[in-house]
Amino acid sequence: LMFSEPTPSRHMKQRRPPSQSWKTFLINHAAEIASVDFFEVATATMQVLHVFVVLGHDRRRILRCEITTAPTGEWAAEQLIDALDFDGAPHILIRDRDKKFGDDFNDRVDGHGIRQILSAHRCPWQNGYVERVIGTIRRDCLDHVIVFNARHLRKVLDEYIAYYNESRTHLGIEKDCPEPRAVEDPEAGEIIALPVLGGLHHRYMRRAA
Repeated sequence: LMFSEPTPSRHMKQRRPPSQSWKTFLINHAAEIASVDFFEVATATMQVLHVFVVLGHDRRRILRCEITTAPTGEWAAEQLIDALDFDGAPHILIRDRDKKFGDDFNDRVDGHGIRQILSAHRCPWQNGYVERVIGTIRRDCLDHVIVFNARHLRKVLDEYIAYYNESRTHLGIEKDCPEPRAVEDPEAGEIIALPVLGGLHHRYMRRAA
Protein backbone atom coordinates (compact mmCIF):
# COMPACT_ATOMS: atom_id res chain seq x y z
CA LEU A 1 0.00 0.00 0.00
CA MET A 2 1.53 3.29 -1.08
CA PHE A 3 0.51 6.79 -0.03
CA SER A 4 2.17 10.17 0.12
CA GLU A 5 3.47 11.88 3.30
CA PRO A 6 0.64 14.46 3.54
CA THR A 7 -1.95 11.68 3.87
CA PRO A 8 -0.95 10.37 7.34
CA SER A 9 -0.04 13.90 8.42
CA ARG A 10 -3.67 14.92 8.18
CA HIS A 11 -4.60 12.24 10.73
CA MET A 12 -1.75 12.78 13.19
CA LYS A 13 -2.34 14.82 16.32
CA GLN A 14 -0.85 18.26 15.88
CA ARG A 15 1.62 19.22 18.60
CA ARG A 16 2.64 22.71 19.52
CA PRO A 17 6.33 23.46 19.99
CA PRO A 18 7.19 22.97 23.67
CA SER A 19 7.32 26.21 25.65
CA GLN A 20 10.10 26.70 28.15
CA SER A 21 9.31 26.40 31.82
CA TRP A 22 9.95 29.21 34.30
CA LYS A 23 12.99 27.31 35.60
CA THR A 24 14.37 26.97 32.05
CA PHE A 25 13.82 30.68 31.44
CA LEU A 26 15.81 31.56 34.58
CA ILE A 27 18.67 29.28 33.56
CA ASN A 28 18.80 30.47 29.96
CA HIS A 29 18.79 34.15 30.90
CA ALA A 30 20.70 34.05 34.20
CA ALA A 31 23.40 36.45 33.03
CA GLU A 32 20.75 39.05 32.17
CA ILE A 33 18.70 38.80 35.39
CA ALA A 34 18.86 40.40 38.81
CA SER A 35 16.24 40.11 41.54
CA VAL A 36 15.40 42.20 44.59
CA ASP A 37 13.42 41.83 47.79
CA PHE A 38 13.02 43.24 51.29
CA PHE A 39 13.15 41.41 54.59
CA GLU A 40 12.79 42.64 58.17
CA VAL A 41 15.05 42.31 61.19
CA ALA A 42 13.91 43.12 64.75
CA THR A 43 16.53 44.54 67.10
CA ALA A 44 16.94 43.83 70.82
CA THR A 45 14.91 47.00 71.52
CA MET A 46 12.13 45.85 69.13
CA GLN A 47 12.99 48.36 66.42
CA VAL A 48 12.19 46.99 62.96
CA LEU A 49 14.93 47.40 60.35
CA HIS A 50 14.24 46.80 56.66
CA VAL A 51 16.95 45.12 54.60
CA PHE A 52 16.98 45.44 50.79
CA VAL A 53 18.83 42.74 48.84
CA VAL A 54 19.98 42.87 45.21
CA LEU A 55 21.06 39.51 43.76
CA GLY A 56 22.74 38.72 40.43
CA HIS A 57 21.46 35.42 39.04
CA ASP A 58 24.43 34.31 36.97
CA ARG A 59 26.79 33.75 39.93
CA ARG A 60 24.26 34.01 42.80
CA ARG A 61 26.28 37.00 43.97
CA ILE A 62 24.80 39.46 46.46
CA LEU A 63 25.35 42.77 44.69
CA ARG A 64 24.01 44.98 47.45
CA CYS A 65 22.46 44.70 50.90
CA GLU A 66 21.28 47.95 52.48
CA ILE A 67 19.43 48.81 55.68
CA THR A 68 16.80 51.46 56.41
CA THR A 69 14.10 52.22 58.95
CA ALA A 70 11.85 53.86 56.35
CA PRO A 71 11.86 52.01 53.00
CA THR A 72 10.54 53.90 49.98
CA GLY A 73 10.52 53.23 46.26
CA GLU A 74 12.89 56.12 45.64
CA TRP A 75 15.38 54.80 48.20
CA ALA A 76 15.17 51.23 46.84
CA ALA A 77 15.69 52.45 43.27
CA GLU A 78 18.80 54.35 44.34
CA GLN A 79 20.29 51.22 45.93
CA LEU A 80 19.46 49.12 42.88
CA ILE A 81 20.94 51.53 40.35
CA ASP A 82 24.10 51.97 42.42
CA ALA A 83 24.56 48.20 42.56
CA LEU A 84 23.94 47.65 38.87
CA ASP A 85 26.08 50.56 37.70
CA PHE A 86 28.98 48.90 39.52
CA ASP A 87 28.44 45.42 38.10
CA GLY A 88 26.77 46.06 34.75
CA ALA A 89 23.02 46.51 34.48
CA PRO A 90 20.94 43.44 33.57
CA HIS A 91 18.07 43.56 31.11
CA ILE A 92 15.57 41.89 33.43
CA LEU A 93 14.62 42.52 37.05
CA ILE A 94 12.43 40.13 39.04
CA ARG A 95 10.59 41.41 42.12
CA ASP A 96 7.37 40.91 44.02
CA ARG A 97 4.41 43.28 44.26
CA ASP A 98 5.41 44.87 47.57
CA LYS A 99 3.87 48.34 47.89
CA LYS A 100 7.24 49.66 49.08
CA PHE A 101 8.38 49.84 45.45
CA GLY A 102 5.70 52.06 43.92
CA ASP A 103 5.83 54.58 41.06
CA ASP A 104 9.16 56.18 42.03
CA PHE A 105 10.88 52.81 41.80
CA ASN A 106 9.22 51.97 38.48
CA ASP A 107 10.15 55.30 36.93
CA ARG A 108 13.86 54.93 37.81
CA VAL A 109 14.07 51.31 36.66
CA ASP A 110 12.15 51.94 33.43
CA GLY A 111 14.39 54.92 32.74
CA HIS A 112 17.41 52.60 32.71
CA GLY A 113 15.79 50.31 30.16
CA ILE A 114 15.35 47.41 32.57
CA ARG A 115 12.33 45.17 32.06
CA GLN A 116 10.54 44.26 35.28
CA ILE A 117 8.88 40.89 35.85
CA LEU A 118 6.54 40.88 38.84
CA SER A 119 5.82 37.63 40.65
CA ALA A 120 2.21 36.66 41.20
CA HIS A 121 0.52 37.47 44.50
CA ARG A 122 1.65 35.10 47.28
CA CYS A 123 3.94 33.13 44.94
CA PRO A 124 7.44 33.58 46.44
CA TRP A 125 8.74 30.63 44.40
CA GLN A 126 8.54 32.87 41.32
CA ASN A 127 11.30 34.98 42.87
CA GLY A 128 13.02 31.94 44.28
CA TYR A 129 16.68 32.91 43.93
CA VAL A 130 16.54 35.98 46.14
CA GLU A 131 14.04 34.33 48.50
CA ARG A 132 16.52 31.48 48.97
CA VAL A 133 19.36 33.91 49.63
CA ILE A 134 17.30 35.70 52.28
CA GLY A 135 16.53 32.35 53.90
CA THR A 136 20.24 31.53 53.85
CA ILE A 137 21.13 34.85 55.48
CA ARG A 138 18.63 34.12 58.25
CA ARG A 139 19.62 30.47 58.85
CA ASP A 140 23.39 30.95 58.49
CA CYS A 141 23.66 34.28 60.27
CA LEU A 142 20.80 36.26 61.79
CA ASP A 143 19.14 33.34 63.60
CA HIS A 144 22.33 33.10 65.67
CA VAL A 145 22.84 36.81 66.41
CA ILE A 146 21.05 39.32 68.65
CA VAL A 147 20.99 42.57 66.69
CA PHE A 148 21.29 45.70 68.83
CA ASN A 149 20.85 48.46 66.24
CA ALA A 150 21.33 49.37 62.58
CA ARG A 151 25.06 49.91 63.00
CA HIS A 152 25.48 46.46 64.53
CA LEU A 153 23.37 44.85 61.79
CA ARG A 154 25.49 46.60 59.16
CA LYS A 155 28.67 45.13 60.65
CA VAL A 156 27.19 41.63 60.87
CA LEU A 157 25.82 41.66 57.32
CA ASP A 158 29.04 43.06 55.82
CA GLU A 159 31.07 40.25 57.36
CA TYR A 160 28.58 37.56 56.40
CA ILE A 161 28.12 38.77 52.81
CA ALA A 162 31.89 38.87 52.27
CA TYR A 163 31.96 35.24 53.45
CA TYR A 164 28.94 34.35 51.29
CA ASN A 165 30.37 35.87 48.10
CA GLU A 166 34.01 34.87 48.55
CA SER A 167 34.03 31.58 50.50
CA ARG A 168 30.64 29.85 50.61
CA THR A 169 30.25 27.25 47.86
CA HIS A 170 27.05 26.74 45.85
CA LEU A 171 25.77 23.63 44.10
CA GLY A 172 24.12 25.81 41.44
CA ILE A 173 27.51 27.09 40.24
CA GLU A 174 29.35 23.76 40.43
CA LYS A 175 30.50 24.14 44.04
CA ASP A 176 32.31 27.39 43.34
CA CYS A 177 31.81 30.71 45.13
CA PRO A 178 29.93 33.67 43.63
CA GLU A 179 33.31 35.34 43.27
CA PRO A 180 35.36 32.55 41.60
CA ARG A 181 38.17 31.15 43.68
CA ALA A 182 41.32 29.52 42.35
CA VAL A 183 42.07 25.93 43.37
CA GLU A 184 45.06 25.93 45.71
CA ASP A 185 47.89 23.47 45.16
CA PRO A 186 48.21 20.88 47.97
CA GLU A 187 51.88 21.76 48.16
CA ALA A 188 51.06 25.37 49.03
CA GLY A 189 50.91 24.50 52.72
CA GLU A 190 48.64 23.19 55.44
CA ILE A 191 44.93 24.02 55.57
CA ILE A 192 43.97 26.60 58.16
CA ALA A 193 40.54 27.82 59.30
CA LEU A 194 39.87 31.54 59.66
CA PRO A 195 36.84 32.35 61.88
CA VAL A 196 33.95 34.40 60.51
CA LEU A 197 31.48 36.12 62.85
CA GLY A 198 33.32 34.92 65.93
CA GLY A 199 33.54 31.32 64.72
CA LEU A 200 29.96 30.91 63.47
CA HIS A 201 31.54 30.07 60.09
CA HIS A 202 35.08 29.59 58.83
CA ARG A 203 37.09 30.34 55.71
CA TYR A 204 39.50 27.58 54.73
CA MET A 205 42.75 28.25 52.92
CA ARG A 206 46.29 26.97 52.68
CA ARG A 207 49.07 28.70 54.54
CA ALA A 208 52.58 28.60 53.17
CA ALA A 209 55.00 26.74 55.42
